[in-house]
Amino acid sequence: MRKAVAMVVLLIGVAFVVQGAADKSANPGLDKLKSLAGKWEGKNPEGKPARVSYKVVSSGTAVLETLNPPEESEMVTLYTADGDRVALTHYCPTDNQPRMRSAAVTAPVKELAFTFTGATNLASPDAGHMHKLVLNFDDASHFSQHWTWREKGVEKTEVFRFTRKN
Repeated sequence: MRKAVAMVVLLIGVAFVVQGAADKSANPGLDKLKSLAGKWEGKNPEGKPARVSYKVVSSGTAVLETLNPPEESEMVTLYTADGDRVALTHYCPTDNQPRMRSAAVTAPVKELAFTFTGATNLASPDAGHMHKLVLNFDDASHFSQHWTWREKGVEKTEVFRFTRKN
C-alpha cells in the first residue's frame, strides 16, 4: 500500500514539473510566428510580387523566415523566444545582421513590433540597416510586414502584404 501511495505522489509530482516546464516554454509571440509555417505570396507598395516562407526549426524553438522581395536579394530572419518576448536576427544582403526584440507578448497576438537592439558587422550607427519591423496579423491567411530601414538618421518604411499559398 505504501508503495502505491508513493508511486501516486511521485506521478503527481512529475505531472506538475512537466506542466511547469510547458508553461515556461509557452510564448504567444513565437507561437503566432509558428502559425505562419508555409509559403506566402504578396506585393510591395508598388504592386511588385514578393514571396516569404516560414519554417519551424530546432525542435520548435525557432522560426526561420526567408523573404524574397522584388528586385532584391533573398533575406533571412531567425525568430526565437526571449523570455516573454520574441527576439530576431535579420541576415541582410547589405552584410550586417540587425538584432531586434519585441515588447512582452500576451495572447491573443494581432501585432508584433520589433525594435533595434544592436547589430553585428554594422560599420557605424549611421550605416544603413533594418531598424524596425512590425508584423500585423489580419487572419489565418493574411498578414503584413512593415520593415523600416534607417540610414544617417533617416527612416523609410516598406510594407509587404501577404496571402497564404499553402
